[in-house]
Amino acid sequence: MQVDALAGALDVVRKRVLQLRERKEIIGEQNTKAALIDPILIALGWDLQETDEVRHEYRRKPQDNPVDYALFLNRTECLFVEAKSLEKDLRDHKWVMQNLTYATGAGVQWCVLTNGDEYRIYNAHAPVAAEERLFRSVRISETESKFLADTLLLLSKEMMRGTLLDDLWKAHFVDRNVRAALDSLLADQDTGLARLIQKRAAALTPADIHASLKRAKVSIDFPAPSASPVPVVPGPVAGKQEDAASRHEAGKKAWETMKLMADATLDNLIAAGLVKPPFEVERDYKGVRVTAVIEQNGKVVFAGEAYDSLSTAGGMARKQVVGAPPDRPYPQTNGWQFWQYRDEHGELHAVEQLRKRYLDRGREAGQ
Repeated sequence: MQVDALAGALDVVRKRVLQLRERKEIIGEQNTKAALIDPILIALGWDLQETDEVRHEYRRKPQDNPVDYALFLNRTECLFVEAKSLEKDLRDHKWVMQNLTYATGAGVQWCVLTNGDEYRIYNAHAPVAAEERLFRSVRISETESKFLADTLLLLSKEMMRGTLLDDLWKAHFVDRNVRAALDSLLADQDTGLARLIQKRAAALTPADIHASLKRAKVSIDFPAPSASPVPVVPGPVAGKQEDAASRHEAGKKAWETMKLMADATLDNLIAAGLVKPPFEVERDYKGVRVTAVIEQNGKVVFAGEAYDSLSTAGGMARKQVVGAPPDRPYPQTNGWQFWQYRDEHGELHAVEQLRKRYLDRGREAGQ
């Protein structure tokens, strides 16, 4: 059974990763692929020797940069896997953008960035910022949980024939936005929320409710649904061809969106004069005012530490107030929406408004 094959491969790879890290060995990308990544892909049902199924160093067009593994169903690309050596930190923005660029340029929706231990699954077509396209991240060395196996099984040849990955992404996207909305309602002491609470607790005054919300540390969790493999009956070839055409068309649209979003960096907002360093941003989060400063080099300084993005700085700010979740070093945060700035009238706006202004300029210039 594929589940058993994966369990065996995970056990082997986990031991190898731990041994290599204990010995502090740097094995390079090729050895990482051979010793750590290939066994997982084989266990997931991919035939690495069959070129109709897996192609190495794949270029869809001669001028394209190669992707380490291109996985095919019915001779159509369905998944890109980009490999880095074991010691690489996959959170590096350049690796993320490289991976998404390969996938969107080829019209491939799903892509994976891995160093043989960590697997980060991205939806390249999602019309959101690059950092928000991450679907799941798991580490073989850190857990033997069912969630790890379920996540990797989503990448199996059997599962890629169906739509489960797309369905789970939709649920993930909805849940993430609901969580952000609830976080915002709680953090901003929303009056509408207070009124709703008062209807259910008539004995409380608005002041009581606001004071309680300031003290609250609410954890909002959406358990990941199981991804146990189920038999999938392939559709007709014509349908597959239509699906491939629609995926490539969606990929083109996602590529255009991605180019615009990728261009809307703090560095470019600074160059465009929309952000004038030192640029202070702030947030009243659960009754605690946190501040950060965007510097001329595009770094975001919070609590004396410089971070590469608004989102990381925002996550660290939230961690300072509510702590970190059990599975992450800090709460996942959309920094563009979290941080606010004051305009010339002293009114607060999300930094996202400045990014939208920059994007609007780019769209107008492209017309």
